[in-house]
Amino acid sequence: MTATEAIGYLAALLTTTSFVPQALHIWRTRDARAISLGMYSVFSAGVALWLAYGLLVGSCPVMLANVVTLFFALSILLMKIRYDRERRR
Repeated sequence: MTATEAIGYLAALLTTTSFVPQALHIWRTRDARAISLGMYSVFSAGVALWLAYGLLVGSCPVMLANVVTLFFALSILLMKIRYDRERRR
């Protein structure tokens, strides 16, 4: 592994794991009122495009980071939609 790849994997690890506390907090509290639906919708679309880019250029750090980030971003987005809907009822 080159130094460039190591930096890519480390960046992927740090940016991806930064979503874990938020996802866990929303899941535990069942409260996503502080989350912006618009922001997470646009962010998830952007991450999906970064994943497509990583696949097209064959960059493992970009692919790996964005697969995991997309999972967390979509999880947060879906919890936002679900818990907001439940709160309105």
